[in-house]
Amino acid sequence: MKIKHIRTYLIVCSLLVFLQPLRGFAQQNSETAKTEAQTALPERDGQHDFDFELGTWNIHLKKLMRPLTGSTTWVEFDGSSVTRKVWDGRAQLEQFETDSSIAGHIEGLTLRMYNPQSHEWRLYWANNKNGIMDPPQIGEFKNGRGEFYAQDILNGKSILIRFVWSNTTAITPHFEQSFSEDGGKTWEVNWITDQTRVRGKEESDKAQ
Repeated sequence: MKIKHIRTYLIVCSLLVFLQPLRGFAQQNSETAKTEAQTALPERDGQHDFDFELGTWNIHLKKLMRPLTGSTTWVEFDGSSVTRKVWDGRAQLEQFETDSSIAGHIEGLTLRMYNPQSHEWRLYWANNKNGIMDPPQIGEFKNGRGEFYAQDILNGKSILIRFVWSNTTAITPHFEQSFSEDGGKTWEVNWITDQTRVRGKEESDKAQ
């Protein structure tokens, strides 16, 4: 009986020695997870990311003729736009217009809507020729650069479309549209705009 008790005692002692480091390791991991949770930064609220677009603008445009055909022919022309707040700034409506001998007459609008749950913007474009909203470009701003993506059909082929906004804190915001026919491995820029705010409109723009 004594030998049996001694053997049981030794087994219990061995288990305690083995389990003690695991307990310490688990406690350390728990404390590390707690620290990481405390130091994790909240997701950035991006509902004012497009505030730079509010107002009236003159726009210089560059358009690549026949995208994704190997074309290197660009045309340049000018247009104008007006962007207003909707839903107390949680959305925007931009009206765009250009009339040139090169591109013809174009009237379009962009509806920008912010989703506070996903922290993403959806950008819907439509023009007066067909009155149809294109599939939304979806994305967000990071470090002052906005990237937005969608899938569409061009000449019977499925393509990806990318919008990129940059220089948003400058007086001349810059925009580029690109197409990809290889799933985003390569991109071809086909539409470029540089904007200049119309003078004398700053105060009225702020009041909108």
